[in-house]
Amino acid sequence: MSTKFTSRGIALVDSQSLQLIQSASRLNDVMTKYIYQRLVEKGYGSLTPSLLSFLSILECGVNYGSEIARNLDVTRQMVAKTVKELCQLGFLEQKQGAGKQKEILFTEMGEKLMSDARQLLAELDDMLFNNAELSSSRIMISELNKLTCAVNERQQ
Repeated sequence: MSTKFTSRGIALVDSQSLQLIQSASRLNDVMTKYIYQRLVEKGYGSLTPSLLSFLSILECGVNYGSEIARNLDVTRQMVAKTVKELCQLGFLEQKQGAGKQKEILFTEMGEKLMSDARQLLAELDDMLFNNAELSSSRIMISELNKLTCAVNERQQ
């Protein structure tokens, strides 16, 4: 195990977990920026990378603000503000649901946007995971999912 020291002599142990987090974060940032830029080229000029990230976590069917807030670990007010902006841009719509809850749904334009985004991701799949490496990429994804579950279990 390698150890580095700060200028004050405090030990910093090398960590593969830290490298994994940093690499995954960079990959997420680069892929989001790539998809965003390509979508702007396709005519989705009102989109931002953060709005695209928000849309990416929504289900294809009905969504509810409280569930979105829970999944993102943000306030319902933050979700309401973002949903309102996406409604104004024409990607989402809200309908009255059961009780006080409003259903959040994709509009036709929102569905087209997500379809275009998925198509761009599929094109990246072809580039990143060519047929010779397809099984190893599936193993890598499976292992990342296992790591996520293990850390999540340890957290609880």
